[in-house]
Amino acid sequence: MEQLKRQDLEQRINATIEKVRPYLVADGGDIKFVELTDDFIVKVRLLGACGACPFSLQTLKNGVEQAVRKEIPEIKEVVSA
Repeated sequence: MEQLKRQDLEQRINATIEKVRPYLVADGGDIKFVELTDDFIVKVRLLGACGACPFSLQTLKNGVEQAVRKEIPEIKEVVSA
């Protein structure tokens, strides 16, 4: 993936995460963007209450992944790092 495209995608990912963050913070958690892989998989780390929550996988897939893929269709998946 060329460097300019990667930077653009990473900026768009971070902007989308910022839209989701308030919902996680309201529940005592947070999220951190870790990496965009060459095969368009986004790695994030759920922090605080979200990191230990039994529903964290559901939050990741139904909340974060849906938001990211809606905004950035090139992204194939969002996974926990």
